Amino acid sequence: MKLLRYGEAGREAPGMIGPEGEIRDLSRHVADLTPGTVSAEALDRLRDLDAASLPRIESDVRLGACIGGIGKIVCVGLNYTDHADESGMPHPKEPILFMKATSAVSGPNDPIRIPRGAEKTDWEVELGVIIGREARYVPEEDALDHVAGYCVANDVSERSFQIERGGQWVKGKSADTFGPLGPWLVTRDEVADPNDLALWLEVDGRRYQSGQTAKMIFSVPFLISYISRFMSLQAGDVILTGTPAGVGMGQTPPVYLRPGQRVTLEVDGLGQQSQMVEAAE
Repeated sequence: MKLLRYGEAGREAPGMIGPEGEIRDLSRHVADLTPGTVSAEALDRLRDLDAASLPRIESDVRLGACIGGIGKIVCVGLNYTDHADESGMPHPKEPILFMKATSAVSGPNDPIRIPRGAEKTDWEVELGVIIGREARYVPEEDALDHVAGYCVANDVSERSFQIERGGQWVKGKSADTFGPLGPWLVTRDEVADPNDLALWLEVDGRRYQSGQTAKMIFSVPFLISYISRFMSLQAGDVILTGTPAGVGMGQTPPVYLRPGQRVTLEVDGLGQQSQMVEAAE
């Protein structure tokens, strides 16, 4: 099942992808896709609906982030072997965790706005994991039972803020529009193995990133289990699981985003994003 949110920013309505790839409205059955509506029981109720009988929505409607009301976004740094290598960093012995402000979240095709004073705005295609129920001290073998679904994420990063302004990664990760999520929340039952997915990213048609989640240093189940030792994960929380090689900072010489460029990215089976780059007002 592929779920989404559509409409004006801040006033999105819930929907699902129908049998022919069309958008169908869910607002008669659920008010929104939020932490309270992504439990296994709630998703089962939506799964039982006849999608073809739901109202059809125009295909050119704006898409919002695939889940609203996110409590926290936990990110994992240097979690791909090739990305750690291109960064000149040793492979971490334990996951590197940092947070991304929820105010950074935007729709999958909304513009990326380069913040004032930024000089090195970068891209990172990632697999997003959306938690469906509380996870606290979860064994690795049970970790995926706590997942509602998966999505495409672009962990947009301003490297000068991240690296050159006191070494606090959250400052370089949290500008408005730096967290596109979606287009869909793809429920867990449709993803046989989250560590067997291809993902890629292009800027103006040039492919910079082309990777496989199989190259993660720490797998999705391990990450959920590991994070749950340090903080409880709640329904609606999002984990960004890291990015493969090919970020702008890793190019020779480095390449960063400029206004007027278009970023396109995809994770196998989870849909595609496309963002124009703009300067912040």
